[in-house]
Amino acid sequence: DEMKTPNKSRLLLAGLTASALVFASCGGGGSSSIIDSGSTEAPATGDSSAPTAAPTTVATPLASLPPCDTTALDSVTETVDITFWHGMNGDLEDALTSLTAEYNASQTKVNVSLENQGGYEQTLDKYLQSSQDSRPDMVQAPEYAVQVMGDTDSNVPVGACIESAAYDTSDFLPKALNQYFTEGVQWSMPFNVSDPVLYYNKKVFKAAGLDPNKPPTNMAELRTMSQAIVDSGAAGYGLSLDTGADSGGGWFLEQWFAKLGELFSDNDNGRLAPSTKVNFDSQVGIDLLTDLQSLVNDGLAYNVGDNASGQDALLKLADPDNAAAMTIATSAALGTVLTTVQGGLIPGITTDDIGVGPMPAPGDADAPGAIVGGASLWIVNHDDPAKAAAVWDFISFLITAESQSMWAAATGYVPVRSSALEVGAIAEKYKTDPRFKVAYDQLLQAADSPASLGAILGPQREIRTLSARAIATVLQGGDVTTALTDAANQANALLSAYITANQ
Repeated sequence: DEMKTPNKSRLLLAGLTASALVFASCGGGGSSSIIDSGSTEAPATGDSSAPTAAPTTVATPLASLPPCDTTALDSVTETVDITFWHGMNGDLEDALTSLTAEYNASQTKVNVSLENQGGYEQTLDKYLQSSQDSRPDMVQAPEYAVQVMGDTDSNVPVGACIESAAYDTSDFLPKALNQYFTEGVQWSMPFNVSDPVLYYNKKVFKAAGLDPNKPPTNMAELRTMSQAIVDSGAAGYGLSLDTGADSGGGWFLEQWFAKLGELFSDNDNGRLAPSTKVNFDSQVGIDLLTDLQSLVNDGLAYNVGDNASGQDALLKLADPDNAAAMTIATSAALGTVLTTVQGGLIPGITTDDIGVGPMPAPGDADAPGAIVGGASLWIVNHDDPAKAAAVWDFISFLITAESQSMWAAATGYVPVRSSALEVGAIAEKYKTDPRFKVAYDQLLQAADSPASLGAILGPQREIRTLSARAIATVLQGGDVTTALTDAANQANALLSAYITANQ
């Protein structure tokens, strides 16, 4: 089938890339520091196979951290103005703006001013480069920034507010909360939660004689189905892949290690103590990328490269000349994908033809679940009890069941609490359109282990850039072991340098 004309392809690209800075990946973010400089060498720290020993992490008492008195708003006589730096764009920013306007109109004690910084990476970089006085009152930071944000010593831990308010978190998704919990402290509050899912074209499945309601659950099934699709001529490729640091290239290894229950780095993924070495150059990593390389070598998968638009892998499904039938992308893109298709930009394809399934597990494994992606909300410490209480009040609004229901229905993000599924728009949407619930179910199905939480690494986005480069090399025919070994050596040197700098 010819899915769209070239002119409409450009229109589709424009529509999808409107929000690409935010939902191009589950984790968001990109490269910085030595990676930004174009250097492929990590800083010299001696033998990277023997990195600096990390101190054992012990629980940090809340009493030793900046306090949060949630009653401080009770005595204010004038409106407390707070600024919120965020990285939402397109439809996601519209939904956040709507929620914020609702909050501001609902009371008079707090007024929130949104300040869009352009994306996750831009928001985090501006925060890290700013003095404490010039930082906002509240900031959205991506999941890969847990350690680097904590090491700034610039925040009021959300856990202090939870304790002060005796706030009940019993209905929150444990994986969502635990992603931002380390050293015995709940540092921030999950807000926009996503994870990778499989998008696929049901019409292609039908044309290939496959059940359009049974997508592959692991890579062995994906290979078999891709072969059927290619052999039937229903599509040119079974799968489109990307090597972007902000998307597949940055988190394929992390997600697949988690699904297998394998630690991505030592010291329980950096949760027992700061990680000193990565494990992705192990035989597990070699086997994973060997399987991925074989899909490309055998003509069953197409590598779109570094995902320059943020949506290249998705756009390959709409290629008029040689489309792919499936791709793996963030659940946060679902709302925009369906809106774009509904606009009629792909002739012959309706929203009903877009299928969504869980991210396939490695090999022939039966390994459901996914690592939390997206971002969380951090309270910035300005030694002002009323400001901290005001930020907590706004956060409390954003994570109500009603707010999370609206947010999830409008964006495709996963609600952070189960009670959201019983109210508002998402309750109906999950019933009538189960595609939106796939990402939620993946988080519920994830194993209860440090491996399934994903790693907490100081230079995590730099390490994702290194893993993305390794995957790019492999998908272009390079030696798997060499690519992973080189990337791991550089990653270990980065970890060693980070630990030394923060001791």
